[in-house]
Amino acid sequence: MRIALAINPAAAFGRTSNAGHQAAGHFRDAGWDVVVLEADGYDALRRLVNETLATGAKVDALVVVGGDGMVHLGVNALAGLDTPLGIVPSGTGNDVARLLEVPLKDTAAACRQIMAALEAGGRTMDLGRVSAAGTSTYFAGVLSAGFDAAVNERANRWRWPRGKSRYNLAMLRELGSFRPIEYTVTADEETWRQPALLISVANGQSIGGGMRITPDALPDDGWLDLFVVKPLSRIRFLAVFPTVFAGKHTTHPAVEIRRVRNVRLEAAGVVAYADGERIAELPVVVDIVPGGLRVLA
Repeated sequence: MRIALAINPAAAFGRTSNAGHQAAGHFRDAGWDVVVLEADGYDALRRLVNETLATGAKVDALVVVGGDGMVHLGVNALAGLDTPLGIVPSGTGNDVARLLEVPLKDTAAACRQIMAALEAGGRTMDLGRVSAAGTSTYFAGVLSAGFDAAVNERANRWRWPRGKSRYNLAMLRELGSFRPIEYTVTADEETWRQPALLISVANGQSIGGGMRITPDALPDDGWLDLFVVKPLSRIRFLAVFPTVFAGKHTTHPAVEIRRVRNVRLEAAGVVAYADGERIAELPVVVDIVPGGLRVLA
């Protein structure tokens, strides 16, 4: 087997910076031919991955080492192709790896799963496709537009602290000034006005490193889960927040989940994130691409 192995040197802020080369060693020990792809930054690595796939050189799989941002890179490089995607998790959130039940803290186990899945042919999963400003981007997990996206915006401007604590601190800071958003939502040809703290469109189950916002979502059922949190006071929001990690929030009267195939979100001054990556300001249109990616999981 010949694989392209894309390594994000900044995954988990350097705490697992050796995971990529450890993975390369595991694959080579199994007799695989490994082409290691590294670059100084995310954009440069994305170009390198796309160039490698476009050269016509035969690779049996693309394996990404990192978090959800690296998965996002791999998804957009492979969407519509038959080449499968493997994931060696070494990021902060790893929500897509968690969705696919990839071992999170064991590089060797993740590599063994990839090798076994490639021998067996892998499996297909759906992708979300978001269209905005004339361009389309694919995502594997969740697109969010609202409070959690605003937290990402704030956290991305900070250089300290690092890791998940930065996201949690940014959330508390954002909560002090955040106000409900007036959305216009069109889902499967039904349009309505929706005041909310956040709206997410989910192909996966979790965001932010394990917050199971749509615990019943499946990545291969041909549906997206539209997740809405209606306006709450800060105190009530903080009371509900811990239950999200266990997926116990779904019966709260402020929470609404419905299954849809396409969604248009409109709101002023709101930015959408998908798989933790900044996509575009609203309006955006999101639809489902059934079986859009083959994955080694």
